[in-house]
Amino acid sequence: MALLTYIKAQGSSLTASAVDFSITVVARNFLGLWYVLASVLGTVSGGVVNFYVNRKWVFESQTLNMKRQIARYILVWVGNLVIVTAGVYLLTHFFNLNYVLSKIIISVITGLSYNYIMQRQFIFTS
Repeated sequence: MALLTYIKAQGSSLTASAVDFSITVVARNFLGLWYVLASVLGTVSGGVVNFYVNRKWVFESQTLNMKRQIARYILVWVGNLVIVTAGVYLLTHFFNLNYVLSKIIISVITGLSYNYIMQRQFIFTS
């Protein structure tokens, strides 16, 4: 059961990442925003999608106290935002990687580790 939940969480993460990257690329390439700001907008959008999909499908949360989950999610999500934003900036600015490649690298690392662990053990606990 834990493996199935992990696989579902990664599917949810891919969906949220698709939203995140789409918003990031559109904001940067079509709206001309600074890559860090575009990344923040993408991360926010992906975070909203990720919460909803994880609550309904991955962890099948039945609790009526959604406000508590949202508050906890925001705490975890702010940590994710800081990690992703700092990582994108560092890899792009100091290592001259393309901002999309930087975002992919950092997002995969945080998605496979920090995000799943925090959501399973802190946000969507029974």
